[in-house]
This record gives sequence, structure tokens and C-alpha cells, in this order.
Amino acid sequence: MRRFGFLLFLSLAQAQVVLPFWHTAGPPGDRVLLEAVQSFNESQKAYRIEPRYVGDYREAGVKLLSALRSGGAPALFHGELSFLARLAQEGVALPLDPYLQGLPKDLYPRALEAGGVKGKTYGLPLGLSVPALYYNKDAFRAKGLKAPRTWKEVEEAAARLSGRTTKGLVISTDIWSFNAIVMSLGGSLVRGNLPNFTSKEAVEALEMLYRLVQKGYAQARNLAEAPFAVADFLRTKAFMGLAPTTALPVVLAQTSLPFGVGLAPLPREQEGAVPLSGAVLTVLKGAGPEGARGAVAFWLHFLEPKRQAAWVRTTWYLPLRREAERELSDFLKDPERAQVFAQAEVARPWSQDPEMVVWYGFLEEALERSLKQGVRPREALEEAQRKALAVEGR
Repeated sequence: MRRFGFLLFLSLAQAQVVLPFWHTAGPPGDRVLLEAVQSFNESQKAYRIEPRYVGDYREAGVKLLSALRSGGAPALFHGELSFLARLAQEGVALPLDPYLQGLPKDLYPRALEAGGVKGKTYGLPLGLSVPALYYNKDAFRAKGLKAPRTWKEVEEAAARLSGRTTKGLVISTDIWSFNAIVMSLGGSLVRGNLPNFTSKEAVEALEMLYRLVQKGYAQARNLAEAPFAVADFLRTKAFMGLAPTTALPVVLAQTSLPFGVGLAPLPREQEGAVPLSGAVLTVLKGAGPEGARGAVAFWLHFLEPKRQAAWVRTTWYLPLRREAERELSDFLKDPERAQVFAQAEVARPWSQDPEMVVWYGFLEEALERSLKQGVRPREALEEAQRKALAVEGR
């Protein structure tokens, strides 16, 4: 009888589908995500998810590409939105539409749209964010300034806040930050599956940033200098900065701030939009149909309203279900936070073009040459456009 029990246990263990899961959730959100994984594993016997932290979005992408070439890629991957499109194009990610029956009726429509590529769903959103214009409330109050509502007001505030050793604004030369401004002006960095780096809106965006730097009202930082950009703001060397809603909880988890932090919606033209960014749960082709079913089952577990509420409070990601808002009524009572989160109504995925992963290096190089080396904006963007088109054989 004991032998029969052991064989039954062994059979059940062998039937369980084990799903290695590479994720990018660091503190403070990792606690909520790992709790969800543990809870899911304990709630059923068909699947077991094995999480492993593999760094930030870019680090994780590099590790996955290496694993795909050499073997050892996971079943599930927590990847950034722009990376998803490339995985789909290369046939590495599985389309999930056949497994998406019985989804919650209160799921935000934009949620699944964010994980779509050319009409198919390849990613299940875990965390989606919108941008915020962060500002030093104490410095603004001292100058009698209000939170900027337009890019013109951003320029005016930056001018008034700048001094001999301080800058009104810290600028990041990464593609996400620049794209956010271009989208807010009603533009796009991609048009007809080709780079659109010299569009009217892109030129206008870079000319504004160039003007601020040249006048001494802004400090430009590249991606490698991102810690310095944060330090500029924390040490009151700069008084405004653009970042996702999720940036502030990460900072607050590591340090206390000596001043009040304000946040405002991204200034936006009437025809403009704001970028919906973040990461999605992707099923890689080696996982097969059972892996896809397990991923969807875990995602639905993660979407439970109370867990969603805990995730939003901890990370400042957008709630993915309307029912979760009932649990967040006090959190969303803050007027500044409510206004920033309300941008979800005018948000769209910031990048769903597979080619962008290949092109963005040329654009970031152009931004740095213009903002840190003084190359004229149009000249820098035209060079990036030529390099990107050359890759496409144009």
C-alpha cells in the first residue's frame, strides 16, 4: 500500500508542468510578484512556476538573447513592451489568443492591447505605467510656480529655477523619454514600419531640449548616467524630471527625500498621446501549449483585485482591472496621483514595432550628440535616420 502511495505521488509530481520564469521585478515590487507566484503554486497542482530575477529590462533582454542562442531559455519571460515585438517577429514568443477564454469582464481594454503585435496577443501585461513630470514642490513654492501644464510652461519654470549651480530640468537621452515628448506632440518615431526620426514632432521635441541645454536651464544625462540623473534631483541640483509613475516608489524604497515631491501629467497637445510602457508575461516557444495554459492561469491569479491593489500601491503601476479601484479608493484620492493615473485614458503602447529594437541605438546616439556635444538637432536626427534606413536596405 505504501508503495502504491509512493507511485501515485511520483506520478502526480511527474505530471506537474514546471515553468522557469525569468522576471525583471526588483524592489519594492518583487515582494508582491513573488507572493503571487508562491500563492499560485500552492493553489493548484498542475503547474509550478520557478521565478528567477534576471536584472532590469535591458539586462534581461541581453540574457534572454544569449540563452536563446546557446540553450537554457526559460518557459516564461517578463519582458519590456518594445522587446516583445521582436520576440513575436522572430517566432520566439507563442501567440496566446487560443488560451484567453473567460477573462474578467472588468479588464481594462488597453491591457491586452499592450501585449499585442500585428493583431495577435503575445504578452500578458503584469505592469503598465504612464509618465509623470516630477518636480520639487519646495523649490516651486519658493518661486511661486505651479505645476507646468504645457511644454512652454516647462521651459519657463526651468528658466526661473536655474542658477549658477542648479538646473531647472534634468533630461535623459534614452529613447523612452524622447519618445514620450514626441508622442505628447502628436508624433510617432515609426511610420509605415520605417524610422520617422526627422518628423516635425521629433525635430520640435529635440529643438526644445537643445534650447534648454544651451541656455543652461537643463542638464542632459545618458543612460549610463541614470544614477546621476536621479542624484541631480535628490540633491536639489535639478528640480524637474520626466520618468514613469513607477520611478518614485523605487527611490522611496531606498532613501528618504528632504523635500516634497510633486507629480503632474505629461504636458500634451490636443492631438497628442502618452506612452503606455511596462512589461508583459511572454510564453516562449519551448513551453508549448501546456506552458501557455499555465501562464494564463497564473496571470488570472495575479489579476485578483486585492492582489492588484497591493501591486499598484507598492509599484504605482496602473490597475489592470476596474474592480481593483474599489480597493484603491484612498490611494487614488490624492489629486496629483489621480490626475497622473487618469492619463491611462489617452495612453497607447509606446512601441509595438519590432524594428525599433534595432534602430533605437542610432536615435539615442543622436540625442547624446545633440544634447551633450552640441550638434544641431535636425542634423543629429537626419544622421540617425540615415543609419536606421541603411539597416533596412533603404
